[in-house]
Amino acid sequence: MTLQRAKQLWRKSRAVCFDVDSTVVTEEGIDVLADACGAGPAVAEWTRRAMGGSVPFHVALEARLNLFKPSRKDVEDCLARHPLQLTPGMPELMKKLQDNGKHVYLVSGGFRQMIHPVAKVLNIPLERVYANNLLFEEASGKYMGFDVNEPTSRAGGKGVVVGNLKEKFGYDPIIMVGDGATDMEARPPATAFVGFGGIVVRDAVKNGSDWYAMNVQEMIDELD
Repeated sequence: MTLQRAKQLWRKSRAVCFDVDSTVVTEEGIDVLADACGAGPAVAEWTRRAMGGSVPFHVALEARLNLFKPSRKDVEDCLARHPLQLTPGMPELMKKLQDNGKHVYLVSGGFRQMIHPVAKVLNIPLERVYANNLLFEEASGKYMGFDVNEPTSRAGGKGVVVGNLKEKFGYDPIIMVGDGATDMEARPPATAFVGFGGIVVRDAVKNGSDWYAMNVQEMIDELD
């Protein structure tokens, strides 16, 4: 696919699915949470391996969570002290996409507990958020694992979500945007993949993208 064709599909898109960590927000949510729980460096190394594509996502997810087993209170305290920061220009991009009649989805390997506040700020309905779900013991709030039935808990899960959306709503074109190998795996069924290097540049993603945007403004400009 040529760059010109990818930008044309971006403009014509009926739906756009965004990764969240290091794309919509400036950090990796699980790394922020792990750091708050005192396990930052070890978890960050697992994240680097998973996003680079050298470890299956579900393996890295379980390994990272087992390193620090966050409780409900850990998550709440983390978000109170360190709310996730939006990537510069992202609110403007989301508004422009929505004003142009496109449906915006957040499709993330991160956690609903951390992503729902981001979606609310960006006026994205929570039913358009696909992410992992931490499980807690009801009374104590103790960490009990994560919901393995969420498609995004497994390698290739983002492609499953995009494929389901495409089938259910007939979106064509549908675009995936993200910084990592797990995002690139969603094309196909995504019509095109826009790699994002505004926070971190991953060579495999840069080389495999239909269009590689280094900042949000590039994507905004192509909607004019």
